[in-house]
Amino acid sequence: EQFPGASVYRGEVEAKLWLDGVTGNTSHRAAAMEEMLLLWLANRNPAFQPFEELFADAELAKDPVYVSVVENLPTYFATRPLVPVEDAKPQTLFELLRAPVVGAPKSLRAQLDLIRKKWKLLLGPGLNRLLTMAGEVLHEEEIAIWLQFHPPSAAELAEAEAKRRREREQQWPAWQGQSEVPQFDESAHEHERFSADVAWMPTTVMIAKSTYVWLAQMSRQYGRAIDRLDQVPEEELAALARRGMNALWLIGVWERSRASKTIKQMCGNPDAVASAYSLFNYNIAEDLGGEAAYGNLRDRAAAHGIRLASDMVPNHMGIDSPWVTEHPDWFISRWDRPYPAYSFDGPDLSSDGRVEIRIENHYFDQSDAAVVFERRDRASGEVRYIYHGNDGTSFPWNDTAQLDYLNPAVREHVIQTILQVARRFPIIRFDAAMTLAKRHFHRLWFPGPGASGSIPSRAEYGMSNADFNACMPQEFWREVVDRVATEVPGTLLLAEAFWLMEGYFVRTLGMHRVYNSAFMNMMRDEENAKYRMVLKNTLEFDPDIMKRYVNFMSNPDERTAIDQFGDGDKCF
Repeated sequence: EQFPGASVYRGEVEAKLWLDGVTGNTSHRAAAMEEMLLLWLANRNPAFQPFEELFADAELAKDPVYVSVVENLPTYFATRPLVPVEDAKPQTLFELLRAPVVGAPKSLRAQLDLIRKKWKLLLGPGLNRLLTMAGEVLHEEEIAIWLQFHPPSAAELAEAEAKRRREREQQWPAWQGQSEVPQFDESAHEHERFSADVAWMPTTVMIAKSTYVWLAQMSRQYGRAIDRLDQVPEEELAALARRGMNALWLIGVWERSRASKTIKQMCGNPDAVASAYSLFNYNIAEDLGGEAAYGNLRDRAAAHGIRLASDMVPNHMGIDSPWVTEHPDWFISRWDRPYPAYSFDGPDLSSDGRVEIRIENHYFDQSDAAVVFERRDRASGEVRYIYHGNDGTSFPWNDTAQLDYLNPAVREHVIQTILQVARRFPIIRFDAAMTLAKRHFHRLWFPGPGASGSIPSRAEYGMSNADFNACMPQEFWREVVDRVATEVPGTLLLAEAFWLMEGYFVRTLGMHRVYNSAFMNMMRDEENAKYRMVLKNTLEFDPDIMKRYVNFMSNPDERTAIDQFGDGDKCF
């Protein structure tokens, strides 16, 4: 109150009071000196420059008393007891506090690392954990492309995205678009537990159809409205069978999120429909004819020797799903906004009067990409911020809500949903399955020391390996495979899995099949030595893995086969 122009940093106020003789109490004078020392150190730390407005001492530096005091700090502390330091001679307190700045003048994260290493004798376990977490939070901020407090320019976004990609490639080089040769580790405790094939599984030849697009194409081809599954012409099924297809993957048959469509249209695509991977529930969409129309197509396809396949999207639901409305505790969330720049006063995207759902404002002008959305309970007024689905390789999926697999109720409910899907579809393709493997769910959402940065604001929820394993003792996918084998036997389980986990998913987790993306990408890019090494490494480790790879010409997440391979000799 006496110094309204003073910095918000308490040290400057304390120092000014002392210099002006306002503080007469001895303990207050000691506290003021301590604050003055920290203030002076902060102003001599180059890594603090982005935050200098919080503690700039420019005004104080005009006071000759302040100048005299700080100039004599080294001399004064030389008269005080020395402080023990890890792997070094004891130092004065002044030297100790200056050491991180001297050792790493431009990096706060590196300074924290030095503190943790050199001050072990002084830090208790609690403070050491706090410093570790602080370092992880700083790492998040260094690589986050959406952590902006002003709308970034196109150049800034491009530079940040390039930096983030480099970070991702260093950690996990085999995310989509990057292909590395898998290495198999005999000592990794990845035991052999293949699932047995039913006789028809090895002969499966599957074609993928984006359902609404397929119906529109057939409407033009046959000259009549084909809007529902039960209207698919018999001639079309016969043609698929004649061409050698015995499985039909229907992409987008489930009821989709209404909010997904609204978001896409408000973001500048007026003709957009909802994402096939932002689901409202696991009912066959009513505008496709619902369950009755699906049953009709299933039976007619079976008469042509064609089994139907479906997606299952296990790691998230649409933001307006009944799961979000009725069970918000099933999702990864927090009670506060992770960043103060986030604002949520846009349109209510909920179709259920019990709750309000809003995504962060900057999504609509594409100037930021928040990691959470806001859920407000109308009856209680409770507000929580639920994380969007996210695999850490790019922006969050802003029409989705991330399920929390540390919650046993979530794991069981998803398994029950998978069993329901299996009773309707003999082939299930699991979307982004690798994100729910323990090592990656841990890394993404509850990162251990050194593993943060994939998803901003998650470092503060970090867990040690022991704590994480106590919450999630076994692999979710192994439980899924065993339950399906017992309750709906004869279901073919296909995993979309990258990040060098292909062998693990079929050999240890027991999926019947896994994408062979690395091999196909190497073929496309003519990396002959690499794809030979894929074959060699796999055959030497366990030849049975080879039988479990799905070799595709193209899949819905990639460019078409003709685009990638052309129509000449390379395609052949």
